[in-house]
Amino acid sequence: MSIKKILLFSILIIFVPFIIVNLFIKKEEITFNYTSNKMVRVKKDDTGEIIKVPLEEYVYGVVSSEMPASFNEEALKAQAVASRTYVMYAMENSKNSDFDVYDSVNSQVYNSEDNLKEFWGDKYEEYSNKIKKVIIDTKGEYITYNDEIIEAFFFSTSTGYTENSEEVFNEELPYLRSVESVWDESSPSFNTEIEISKNDFYNKLGIGYSDILDISDVEKTVSGRIKSLKINGAYFKGVDVRTKLGLRSTFFTFYENEEKIKVKTKGYGHGVGMSQYGAQGMALAGFKYEDIIKYYYTGVDIKKIDN
Repeated sequence: MSIKKILLFSILIIFVPFIIVNLFIKKEEITFNYTSNKMVRVKKDDTGEIIKVPLEEYVYGVVSSEMPASFNEEALKAQAVASRTYVMYAMENSKNSDFDVYDSVNSQVYNSEDNLKEFWGDKYEEYSNKIKKVIIDTKGEYITYNDEIIEAFFFSTSTGYTENSEEVFNEELPYLRSVESVWDESSPSFNTEIEISKNDFYNKLGIGYSDILDISDVEKTVSGRIKSLKINGAYFKGVDVRTKLGLRSTFFTFYENEEKIKVKTKGYGHGVGMSQYGAQGMALAGFKYEDIIKYYYTGVDIKKIDN
């Protein structure tokens, strides 16, 4: 056999299997190694059932549910570390309870693999592998302040500034300070507007109907959100008005016409901690997930679970 034929034969032996594998064999789905994972006790909000989920699988289910999978990987990594921290804090403080977290907004939203398959549809494999890679890349990482796990609150969209913790949760925490967030204007919830009939408006607030809307004694937080106000002489906290009227944030303004009240809001969520659209904006601007975390959580460190 000639040298040319030997070389050709050798090339075929090497490259034909490679071509077959890449063209005809589907890539395997990314999986986790659970050997050193903790178990999270998750209570289903709708049924009351308590299930046990390995920590990293739980974080995957939360990141998939709490942040759009289309977001930049650095933003998703920041969300993964924040969500892992959130549940680790909950686990430390639920030792005398029969569960650690709810699977809903009462804690942070968690969805199982089956739910995600239905939610993502044709995008399932792409999004699933993307977020699983994010979880693996940040495996075991969590946030501390003075060597203690923090309460890693997060929310959708800021008003241009995040909120001090005591304005929402009545506890002043040094790592949950108001910071400027200039990246949120791309969010579809940065500015929103709704109309409410006057009957519904007064009924939901639990005060008597009036043809005239009188807003007085408005007190605002450092971020411009409504801390408290009087509506037709009745005192309200801003968070209570938001809840009763189903508003997206406590940064709201009322406009009255003959039959309806128009309500303009800015931002989405309680405003404390990491803004998710702010994280996305920072990621697109070239910031890494560590930068994002240390920007929105003041004076913190990122540590890793010792396996």
